[in-house]
Amino acid sequence: MSDISPQLFAQRISDLGLADHRSVEQAINELGVGEHTLEDMIKVAQRNGLVTTLQTEKILKGDRGGYFYGEYKVLYLIGAGTFARVYRAQKGDEVFAVKVLRKRFRDEMKELEQFLREGRMGLKLRHPHIVNILDVIPDTRNPFLVMEFVEGQTLRDLVRIRGKLPADLALRLMYEIASGLAYAASLGIAHRDLKLSNVLISSDGKAKLVDFGLAALTDRNNPEKMADCPNARAIDYAALERGTGVRKDDPRSDVYFAGNMLYHMLAGVPALTETRDRLQRLNVSRFQSIVPLHELVPDVPGVANQVVQRALEFNPDKRIQSAAALQAEVKKAMQILESGGSRRTSDDPSAPSDVTDEEPPTNEGEGYIVMLVESKAALQNAVRERLKSRGYRVLVISNPNRALDRFHPDDDAPADCVVFGASELGSLAVEAFNKFGSDEHTASIPSILLVDRRQTSLIASARRGGNRKLLPLPLKVRELRTTLIQLLAGVERRPLGTY
Repeated sequence: MSDISPQLFAQRISDLGLADHRSVEQAINELGVGEHTLEDMIKVAQRNGLVTTLQTEKILKGDRGGYFYGEYKVLYLIGAGTFARVYRAQKGDEVFAVKVLRKRFRDEMKELEQFLREGRMGLKLRHPHIVNILDVIPDTRNPFLVMEFVEGQTLRDLVRIRGKLPADLALRLMYEIASGLAYAASLGIAHRDLKLSNVLISSDGKAKLVDFGLAALTDRNNPEKMADCPNARAIDYAALERGTGVRKDDPRSDVYFAGNMLYHMLAGVPALTETRDRLQRLNVSRFQSIVPLHELVPDVPGVANQVVQRALEFNPDKRIQSAAALQAEVKKAMQILESGGSRRTSDDPSAPSDVTDEEPPTNEGEGYIVMLVESKAALQNAVRERLKSRGYRVLVISNPNRALDRFHPDDDAPADCVVFGASELGSLAVEAFNKFGSDEHTASIPSILLVDRRQTSLIASARRGGNRKLLPLPLKVRELRTTLIQLLAGVERRPLGTY
C-alpha cells in the first residue's frame, strides 16, 4: 500500500474532479473518529462510488492525468490492444466506451490518421450489428473516439469459455456478423481486420462488429492497386490477396476471414494457424493447408460445413462473392438446420431430391457413411468433397479386397453404402461389386458401380438389383447424390457423434 495518507487520498479525489467535495466529506465522516488507515479510506470511497479500482490505482501511483477524456470520466479499462485502449466511461448518468490511441502512436501521423479514419468511417455506420461510434475527438495530443457501451464479452472470450459452439448458435452469430458486413459494404467499406476479438456479444446475445481501424473505402477505379502490409494487423489480408492475385480491399477477403471465424466457432480452434511470425503469416501455404472442419468436428452439420468450405475457398472466384451473399447462404443453412433435414420433391421418400450442386446447401447425408472404393485420386477428391459438403461422412479405400474385408459378419457395417469405381480398377471393381451384392452379410447394404459407358464388357458382367445401381462415367455428382438418396431412403440414420 502507498505511503499516501488517508486525508491526502481523499483530497486528491476532490482535486481531480472525481467526486464533489461534499461527497468526499460524507465518506470521511462515515469513518468516524479515531485513527484510520489508507485502506479504510479506500474501502469507504469505493463503497460510496467515489472512485473505481482503476482510479484508485492511478491516484496511488501519483498519476495526474488520464482520469477524464473531454467530458467523459474514465471508470474501468475494458480492452487493450496494440494500438489503443478502450475504457468504460461516464458522462452524466450515461455510460459510454471511450477508445484512446496509445501515447507512443500519437506522434506517428500514419497511425494517428488510421485511428481517426476509423472514427470518421464509424460515424457513417448505423446498424444493429455494428458498434456505433458517436463522436470523434481529433485532438492530436489526446485523440479518442466515443462509442456505445456494449455490456457483454468478446466472441473470442465466449469461444474460449464454451469451446466449440453449437452449429445453430454459430450460424446465428455469423448471420448477424455478415449482416453488419453487408451493410458496411453497401457504403463501400470493408472491415479488413475480422477476428473473434473484434466482435462483441451483448448481454442479450447479439453480435456486434467493432474496430474498423483497418477499414478502407474501396477504390474500384484503381484495379492495379495491390495489397500492402502497412502494419502487423494487415498482414493476413495482404498475404491472402497477394497469394490469390486480387487487388487490395477485394470484398471477398472479408468473406474469407468471416469463414475463418465460423470455423473457429464450430471447431473451437481457428482454420488459420495463429502466429506472430511475420514470414509465416505472409506464406501463402498457410491458406492452403487448412485441416477440413469435418475432420475436427465429425458431427458438424453438412449445411454448416458447406458454408465454411465455400467461404474459405482459396480461389476467390469459387469463394462466396460478397458479405451479402454470405448472409444469404448462412440464412438458408439456418433454415435447413431448423427444418431438421433435407427436402424432397414429393411425399415419396424415394423420390429424387430437388436440390442441385448450385442450389442451397442441405444436410441430406447427415447420419450416413459412404465408402468410396476408387484408386483415381482426382475422382476420390471430387466425390469426397462434394458428398462431405452435403453432410455425408466418406471413407476412401483404393483396394477393393481391403474394402470387402472391412465388412465382417460379426461386426457392425462400417458404411451404409459402398461406391465402387471402375475407371482404373476395371474388373477388380466389378468383381468386388458383385461379391458385395451376393455375400449374405453385405447383400442388404446398398452399393453403386461407377463405370464408363465404353466399358461394355464390365457393364455386361455387373449384377444389378434393387439396391445395386450402375452410374455412368464421367460422373455427374448430382446424379450420384440422387441415387444415394433413393438407396438410403429406408436406412436409419446414425445418431450424431457415433459415425
